[in-house]
Amino acid sequence: MTKIGVGIIGTGSIVNTYNKCISELEGVELVALYTKSSSRVAEVEKAFGVQAFDDLDKLLSLPEIQLICVCNESGNHGEAIQKAAAAGKHILSEKPLEVTPEKIDEVILSCKNNNVILGCVLQNRCSTDYVLAESAIKEGKLGKLLMGNAHINWYRNKEYYAKNPWRGTKRFDGGAAFMNQGIHTIDLLLNLMGDVKSVFGNVKTMVHSIEGEDVGIGVLNFKNGAIGTITGGTALYPGYSERLEIFGERGSILLEGGKIIQWNILDADKPKLLDSSSDGSGASDPTSIGHENHKTVIQDMITAIKESGKPMVDGAEARKAVAVITAFYRSSEAEELVQL
Repeated sequence: MTKIGVGIIGTGSIVNTYNKCISELEGVELVALYTKSSSRVAEVEKAFGVQAFDDLDKLLSLPEIQLICVCNESGNHGEAIQKAAAAGKHILSEKPLEVTPEKIDEVILSCKNNNVILGCVLQNRCSTDYVLAESAIKEGKLGKLLMGNAHINWYRNKEYYAKNPWRGTKRFDGGAAFMNQGIHTIDLLLNLMGDVKSVFGNVKTMVHSIEGEDVGIGVLNFKNGAIGTITGGTALYPGYSERLEIFGERGSILLEGGKIIQWNILDADKPKLLDSSSDGSGASDPTSIGHENHKTVIQDMITAIKESGKPMVDGAEARKAVAVITAFYRSSEAEELVQL
């Protein structure tokens, strides 16, 4: 197979990350971008050196494009994915695939019916330290899992929401702190702890003028009997690195900002804790996150296309965090435990 041609839907800041990744990978090239603003077409073409369209159908009609990267507003992912699938393009979407489990089910079915591969970018799964922790936990080194906690106590200033009015809206962002900022760490927690049986959530909007929550807390009951908590926010100045805490009957592992900070397991040698620079935390600045993990995800997707394989995070995997987060929202509104 010749180079995989890529088309990108959306022209927000994350597209710079994709462009950098694609330029560093072999066997893949950026072909064109789509912007919903006709006034930005020339600007986008100048910035990226490829064609830009304000007509999505024209982008999707290009035969040299095999992969579509969906980077527009979260609540518009579903429509973009279904159009790309109908055009016979494979799809790699930014998180979340959509803002409700029901809408994710629709895009999964659309991709299945059109025989295209669907992947989701949850790039923090690629962190070197996280992979080390994941291996230890799934190999049973911690024994029976007891408790798993995730903390995404971040900060965003008022300009963050003001310059992109779709952020923090229920329609386009699906919520706020949990669905946008927290979903990466929530995904990591669920990947380590397993499926969730029920949740109790409490979310509030206390500082920002947005529809979604800027502070929240959730309690989880896992199917394996373990329990857990999640805290998150975008009003928690100055913003602290995201944190994962996994406790088993034989020990515990703690990660902060993607790095292992504690490794305490009975009768098991402590590995050399890695001290290389991480891919960055978005605790107070979303642009501070590096691109290496994104590059790993894109390479994995290219391999899946070439080998007709499965991406590291498919639709079913990407659905899990959205299901938990939306259950938090329902629980908070009803003030009751919600079963998944």
